[in-house]
Amino acid sequence: MPEQQTTATVGHAAPEAEPTFLGLDPGGWVALAMLAVFAVLIWKKVPGAIGKALDDKIRLIRDQLAEAEALRKEAEALKAEYEKKAKSVDKDRKALLERAKHEADEIVAKAKVDAEALIERRTRMAEDRIAAEERAAIDQLRSTAAEAASRAAAKLIAERHDAATDSKLVDQAIRAIADR
Repeated sequence: MPEQQTTATVGHAAPEAEPTFLGLDPGGWVALAMLAVFAVLIWKKVPGAIGKALDDKIRLIRDQLAEAEALRKEAEALKAEYEKKAKSVDKDRKALLERAKHEADEIVAKAKVDAEALIERRTRMAEDRIAAEERAAIDQLRSTAAEAASRAAAKLIAERHDAATDSKLVDQAIRAIADR
């Protein structure tokens, strides 16, 4: 049986006593330290400071949200204004384009009229030059013909008339002048 006692002694060991200090075990000391930390935090007004910091942060976030909302409204107003301006510019562009087309049509029509007038004027000038050249050619031809006729007449007269005939013709011309 002695073996049984050994097993009982080994298997059922007596509980060991935990160390204590001033009657507190380690769990008590941890609880006491936590109470001390909380007491210092409350004494130094840390929860109030944390609350104030959180309130300040909340106020800052609210201010930023209000500013963001104001900026969004301003951006929407600007967008609406620019859309209105874009529509106005589109209308102006169409009117300007229409006016430019109308002016271009007028310029083309005026250019056609001016070109026709220029062609008519140049045609008249050419016809006048041709007529002047024809008159000059006719005058030169007449002058050349008169000169040739005058030479031919002088040659014929010189061949057919002698001094007696000339004297007779001169006498007739004098009588004719005297009778008048």
